Amino acid sequence: MNQRAAVRMPAGEEAALLAAGRKVQVATINPDGTPHLVTMFYGLRDARIAFWTYRTSQKARNLARDPRLTCLVEDGDDYFELRGVQVTGVVRRIDDLAGVTEIGRLVASRLPGGPPPDALEEYVERAAAKRVAYVVEPSRTVSWDHRRLVT
Repeated sequence: MNQRAAVRMPAGEEAALLAAGRKVQVATINPDGTPHLVTMFYGLRDARIAFWTYRTSQKARNLARDPRLTCLVEDGDDYFELRGVQVTGVVRRIDDLAGVTEIGRLVASRLPGGPPPDALEEYVERAAAKRVAYVVEPSRTVSWDHRRLVT
């Protein structure tokens, strides 16, 4: 077995890492073809990465022009602790207030030090009016877990 195959995570472990994570690195394509890379908080909708952003953000403008993106959720500090899931695909944009609010609720409920439960709904409803949401439709998933290299 080659090293690439040895470090690949089974689907269940990929799903567990995505479920446990809170931050995702999102790469979109700028008008000049260069990558635009940002870190976003995310939630999961039907086991797919979902996030929201301001309607006028650079990533929103990029995704309106070209819906392709790559997302990375990673963990670990030392080389032999590194693990990650990279999802490449296209986004499905959600513009309606109810849909944006739903995604916002998923994201905000996972924020460290986020709004307390009694204030969560008010925060999400206020923020949703200025935002758009996205769900990533994956076309390719790549994963690695360097802990598998230590025997």
